[in-house]
Amino acid sequence: MTQADMLADFVVAASYEELSVEARLQLKLRVLDSLGCAIGAQNGPPVRMIREHVTEFGGTPLSTLIGGGKTSPAQAALYNSALVRYLDFNDSYMAPGETCHPSDNLGAVLSAAEYRGAGGKDLLTALAVAYQVQCRLSDEAPLRSRGFDHTTQGNFALAAGVSKALGLNGEQTANAIAISGTAFNALRVTRTGVLSHWKGLAYPNAAFCCTNAAFLAMRGVTGPREVFEGNKGFFETVSGEFLLDWSKEDLESVTRTILKKYNAEIHSQSAIEGILELKDEHGFSSDEVDSVEIDIFQAAYDIIGGGVEGDKTRVRTKEEADHSLQYMVAVAILDGKVMPEEYAPDRIVKDDVQRLLKKVIVRPDDKLTRLFPERHACNLTVRLKDGRVLTKEKTGYEGFFTSPMEQAAVEEKFKRLTAPFIDRGLQADIIGRVENIEDITTAELMEPLSLAGAALK
Repeated sequence: MTQADMLADFVVAASYEELSVEARLQLKLRVLDSLGCAIGAQNGPPVRMIREHVTEFGGTPLSTLIGGGKTSPAQAALYNSALVRYLDFNDSYMAPGETCHPSDNLGAVLSAAEYRGAGGKDLLTALAVAYQVQCRLSDEAPLRSRGFDHTTQGNFALAAGVSKALGLNGEQTANAIAISGTAFNALRVTRTGVLSHWKGLAYPNAAFCCTNAAFLAMRGVTGPREVFEGNKGFFETVSGEFLLDWSKEDLESVTRTILKKYNAEIHSQSAIEGILELKDEHGFSSDEVDSVEIDIFQAAYDIIGGGVEGDKTRVRTKEEADHSLQYMVAVAILDGKVMPEEYAPDRIVKDDVQRLLKKVIVRPDDKLTRLFPERHACNLTVRLKDGRVLTKEKTGYEGFFTSPMEQAAVEEKFKRLTAPFIDRGLQADIIGRVENIEDITTAELMEPLSLAGAALK
């Protein structure tokens, strides 16, 4: 039996009853969190481009678009995934050599589940499958250092989640996995150097491709089943060999994922919380700052601090700003928060933040690196012009898996992000449907979401 067949067996056998009470709660919180991110992203420039693209080329109206309209499942997966991803405010999972955003799978799973007429329990189970596959592949087969993007493991997660949502059998699921794992491997250059719109659209594109692949497999199209272990397969050309016994996997990885308190790249969260705590405790202003020193774990330094993935002090666009620890800490000092408005074009280029970010020094620390990913540690030192030195040590933050975000906080985040687009009644309707998702169909969940671009506050 091939690795793809064993993974397919895991997907087909997965059931709602396997989910612990905690996993069910965390899945629902992530659905609500992701939908808040999606509704709040509707004015994003690349999102509007995708909407124009989907509208022009159309598709049989089988799956709902958040904000209104229907299209084919693959096109809906593309657009709704772009909405979830654009703000870079959705959840994350951190493994020693990889970071991913498992809720990136939601758009594809929603479109497939609605197409099938699936109930809420089936939707949650399919989403849990996608989370498990992506998180465990991130643990066992990290690809960042090999030059591949995390969407590469995501192809397997998408194929698994969509196949489960569609109710495919083992043969069909294995073929969907084989096609997706072979055809859509992505390069890490997506997130290095000068960042582009593709940083936020790479996973939506994977959602489109893998949803399409699952439908082809549903109709009987076969794929290279030895995608993992075969000659020139995934082991040999992409990941190196790894062992992952899918027969022993559960559906609990969602409980180790992380919700974001700040609209910022995941590795920045502890530093942002720490700098805001220092500001609250000591009341200093940006004009008083001589320097800010951040000692942090290696992954954070490499991805957002100026390490191997490029200079982070040249910030001109939203994509560069939300992956620059220097910018995010500087704007937190100036604005007292890091939310979507901190990435408005005129905010990014303003002199105050551009000057202050040059005073932020980021350094990797071996001791803090050894704590990662079980701790999200950093040490902050703020040197003020009057000679005072303020320090803060952090090992986590609200939303980290050691300090999970409570339901009330998730609901408040949802309301804040969606307030420009929907009224309080529609907010309450969506929150209620997610909370009681087991008792409704996916189509019923999508009903108020289809109004999210029309019922303006």
